[in-house]
Amino acid sequence: MLFNILKFPARLAIKIYCRNIKINDKKILTSKGPLLIACNHPNSFLDAVILATLFKKPVYSLARGDTFKKKYVSKLLYSLNILPVYRISEGVENLNNNYDTFSKCRDIFKQNGIVLIFSEGLCINEWKLRSLKKGTARLAFSSWENKIDLTILPTGINYHSFSSFGKNVQINFGNTFNWDDLDRKNMDGHSVNKFNDTLKSDLMNLVDHIDSADSDKIKNTFFVKHPILLKILLFIPALIGKYIHSILYVPTQKFAWKKAGKSDHYDSVLVGLLFILYPIFLSIIALLIYFLLGGWYWILSFFIIPFLAWAFVQLKKQF
Repeated sequence: MLFNILKFPARLAIKIYCRNIKINDKKILTSKGPLLIACNHPNSFLDAVILATLFKKPVYSLARGDTFKKKYVSKLLYSLNILPVYRISEGVENLNNNYDTFSKCRDIFKQNGIVLIFSEGLCINEWKLRSLKKGTARLAFSSWENKIDLTILPTGINYHSFSSFGKNVQINFGNTFNWDDLDRKNMDGHSVNKFNDTLKSDLMNLVDHIDSADSDKIKNTFFVKHPILLKILLFIPALIGKYIHSILYVPTQKFAWKKAGKSDHYDSVLVGLLFILYPIFLSIIALLIYFLLGGWYWILSFFIIPFLAWAFVQLKKQF
């Protein structure tokens, strides 16, 4: 329920926070299940937020189990279509809980639903594909064993930066495959490895592989060019938007950096804080306009202020 309520405002927020989201095949976004999105994991829960807001159908995401320790957090995450998956590092005693999660995933698949899994397991801010864990294969095989006609969608998500807003994002969808597409020769005892080999060969072509020190290649890969006319038209709105939103952004950015600046979760923490605080920020501006000008002008602030933010993001320096 909460997922459906927040999906629309989250979609708008992502359009402001991200300058450009380039998708190689937009028809995929209207896909129906049973579908398992097997994705790389470079940028914490922002990866899930972007993909979940883009797909037409609801997307259930798998997240690290240790975030579900507190009951109220667990209830919140479940209401956002997020399910726990546990790793050995989070306690061997918790691994059996994965059977419950996989069972819930199979129920979702039986309803022609969509599940998102991060096949690398860990989130690390880098431009490369890391080794794949076994979870994706095990979920797929358990679904096929239960006669579910599950399709796997290899997906690569790539960012021009992991620490700045106004991101250029590239989402690359690969060729789907299912049980019939796997090379099942000599698979006995090696089914997981065979599956991961197939998935990895696809993901290697979907994930950008760039040395973090190679700034020229990063720029050439992600730079988005805007028409001169658009720059002229947006210049004044962007300038106004910069100074208005600095009131909110600067202290929020400093707080997020203090709390998570040394981790791979900084970007997601910042986005989460801005998503929570922005409606409050808009409401305060609307109240000020109401008391200063009266009438119905305050309503316009809910449209004009986000537009000013979008304009600034479009024109701000990319690199």
